[in-house]
Amino acid sequence: MAGGSPKSGQPDREGVVLGLSPSGFHQLAYTDWGPIADERPVVCVHGLTRQGRDFDHLAEQLVAAGRRVICPDLPGRGRSGWIDDPDHYALPQYCADMNALIARLGVSEVDWVGTSLGGLIGMIMAGFSGSIVRNLVINDIGPFVSSTGLQRIGQYIGKMPSLFASLEDAEMYFRTVLAPYGDLLDEHWRHLTTHSVRWDDSKQGYVLLCDPKIAKGFRLPWFQPLNLWAYWEAIKVPVLVLRGARSDLLSFDLAAEMRRRNRLANVFQVDDCGHVPPLMAREQIDVVTQFLQA
Repeated sequence: MAGGSPKSGQPDREGVVLGLSPSGFHQLAYTDWGPIADERPVVCVHGLTRQGRDFDHLAEQLVAAGRRVICPDLPGRGRSGWIDDPDHYALPQYCADMNALIARLGVSEVDWVGTSLGGLIGMIMAGFSGSIVRNLVINDIGPFVSSTGLQRIGQYIGKMPSLFASLEDAEMYFRTVLAPYGDLLDEHWRHLTTHSVRWDDSKQGYVLLCDPKIAKGFRLPWFQPLNLWAYWEAIKVPVLVLRGARSDLLSFDLAAEMRRRNRLANVFQVDDCGHVPPLMAREQIDVVTQFLQA
């Protein structure tokens, strides 16, 4: 079993900032942990269909080390609003939204922890000229994502259920689709589940906190592989790359090429999991915390 204990408390603060897409404004919700006086907060950004409460366990340890931790829900996920036009669920929009959030914080620099999609956003944010990202953690994603990998993701999110009769049914679903996370504690699975669904009185069941329309961009037969090498090579801050030993999105060879093409990056392999290391076990949390505190 994985180590660590589930976060039992609530965030110190919660907030909402307005994002703006070509189709209008949308709300961006975030949790805010730890001391406001921390001048370089840690921004933790989740994966494609997930939400910010995935980072509760990591936040607990970072706060104990004196850090402030900001965990947003990307638009269309968690407690954030949905975007009217699903074509705008894309990396440029996510980067703009995260920039708006950082502006709200009123800080001049941040550390970044990005899981999967959150890692792609982090690469771009850190690769831009004048970036305020000072340390970067990329969790099981690389600057190149093959069309085969994108198609697998599209099949998964295209089949998301619309309703669960009970929390137990929802948990069974997450244990199945998130099986690459590895052998988590029962408390971890329940944590992931309870923050991923909400009760809907009108439907008399639990619905996912995720806009099903985010799948639209993955259903197109002509999409191209995602290539962010230019951003990756432009990053000039320390980078920690986490790779699940059985990952199907970040291969051993790709991780080695990332190290070769940016010497500021170090790769740490997490055994007994695939895509992605969930950052809930103590040993995974320790690696991230030690990097950020170094």
